[in-house]
Amino acid sequence: MTTRKFLILAEHKNGELKKASLELLKASEGGERVGVLFGSQAQSAAKQLTEAGCKKVMWFSHSSFDSYLSDAFAKVLERVAKEAEAEVVLGSASAMGKDLLSRLAARIDAPFAQDCISFQAAEKISVSRPFYSGKVVGTLEFSPSATVVVSLRPNSLPATAVSGSSGEVMNMNEAADLSNAAVQFLSKTEAKSTRPDLTEANIVVSGGRSLKSKENFKIVFDLADAMGAAVGASRAACDEGLADHDIQVGQTGKTVNPSLYIASGISGAIQHLAGMRTSKVIVAINKDASAPIFSKATYGIVGDIFEVVPELTKQAKILLSKA
Repeated sequence: MTTRKFLILAEHKNGELKKASLELLKASEGGERVGVLFGSQAQSAAKQLTEAGCKKVMWFSHSSFDSYLSDAFAKVLERVAKEAEAEVVLGSASAMGKDLLSRLAARIDAPFAQDCISFQAAEKISVSRPFYSGKVVGTLEFSPSATVVVSLRPNSLPATAVSGSSGEVMNMNEAADLSNAAVQFLSKTEAKSTRPDLTEANIVVSGGRSLKSKENFKIVFDLADAMGAAVGASRAACDEGLADHDIQVGQTGKTVNPSLYIASGISGAIQHLAGMRTSKVIVAINKDASAPIFSKATYGIVGDIFEVVPELTKQAKILLSKA
């Protein structure tokens, strides 16, 4: 079987390679892999990519690539994809990945499969992805004769191990071409948190409108901290000011795919389920036994969240102290 050529659109945070990027390397195992990274802080991440199996990493290290600008990044990625003769361009279904990969697909007139939860590259390229707010999972197949662009939902595959193998890091110290850019970078305000990234977290604890106030939402943060989890919220909770919109999970918020999702006081509207229904294990806590969330839950607890959640926090701390 012919070895496929992959172009891996990797991402980093403050110089550390994101776990989702290691999942892309797992998806492309057995292929010839070239990585691409943007940003002046990405040197360590570029080295990690080579140690995880990329034979070559093109690192665009100029500071003009430190902040995402769609036009400039798309021009570079188009050029790299053509130079690498990539048969498959793989990226994460992150905020940047969703935008940049769709632009690339349009530029090179390639088929694009967005937000996939599985990937195979045998004789044909086969992916599966949710449709209709996650109610249906469909399988798509592509001919190997054309370049295919694919984004993978984080936590869909295990991360590949960093083996220590050595590849080449090419420092592409060129400035971003912003001469005809429709968008210019002005400034960035970033929320600071020691918790895991919501879209990549292995455990997510979310709260709903039933928590009634921002002060009460603290019990969700306490449980998350006890479990080393990320915190999410329903749209209703965010709209009522109980939580910030940057942690909203759902159709109009973020999509998560953790091993464990704990829904506290969330009824289970279809819009919320669209953002978390692919979670491996779902635990629902709600005093309303007829809440729709229970039909999707792996485990359900019918009870008062102000009693159940603090007790879970207490037990999580006990277990951790014994570990």
